[in-house]
Amino acid sequence: MSSSGYEPDRDISRAQPRDPAMPQLARVSDARLGDVGRLFTSDLSVSDFALLRSVDVQPLELVMGTSVYHIGWQGGQYNANQELGVLTAAMYNARDYAIRRMEEEAAFSGADGVVGVKLGYRTHGEPHHIEFLAYGTAIRWNREPGALRLPNGRPFTSDLSVPDFVTLLGTGHVPVAFVLGNCVYHVSTSSLRQMFRQAGRNIEIPQWTQGHYTARELAMTRLHDEAEAYGATGIVGMDVTVSEWVWGFHTLEFFATGTGIKPFPTGVEPRLPQVIVPTR
Repeated sequence: MSSSGYEPDRDISRAQPRDPAMPQLARVSDARLGDVGRLFTSDLSVSDFALLRSVDVQPLELVMGTSVYHIGWQGGQYNANQELGVLTAAMYNARDYAIRRMEEEAAFSGADGVVGVKLGYRTHGEPHHIEFLAYGTAIRWNREPGALRLPNGRPFTSDLSVPDFVTLLGTGHVPVAFVLGNCVYHVSTSSLRQMFRQAGRNIEIPQWTQGHYTARELAMTRLHDEAEAYGATGIVGMDVTVSEWVWGFHTLEFFATGTGIKPFPTGVEPRLPQVIVPTR
């Protein structure tokens, strides 16, 4: 059990898909992904493409993964602040499946990693069905093929933009993994005494304040634990989203993502960001 109090059913090494059914999911792109010398596809801009070429990085394929997931029944005591574990696990695992399948396509294409990972979410028809889509551009570092892969031979994943990725290489660091942490949390309802006390007054609502603090701490701890498990020494490019009332009465979700990085002698010249001041 992790220090966060929640242990998602997940092999953190990502060496193999966690769900036994995952390898049997047909990918119509298998033949194309394995075709050495093929033309590449990507979501890169022309500037991104030119910048990658300047550091001997070759785009290979636009890779993606998806997961349509059914959420189970969530019970609980709604007069108390508490994590909604079923919902937390469902959101985490559905995202994880999508990211893993994207990574599988990258590995099949012979990539060293995936840059510019984007993660999308939508409801899927039924009230308890959700869908996640992860996609990005698989790349190979021609200067030293395989050097940027994880110790287990898997490609890295990163949500860094291409300019940020190239700048990172110039600092003597490389991406390790796109990491995430989340928490779906129920905030207790106000008692009659509290409702009378706050009627018509400026007053803090302590259960909501504490709920946000607790959900944030749980999500950030999971993000931290996941990055450490990959051997990262830091997390950059973090994005934090807080959603309220999405999962029903008095609920909130705290969701944090970022790219874990570690030191690595890339030999890439430092590229310091330039500040451009408008003339008018």
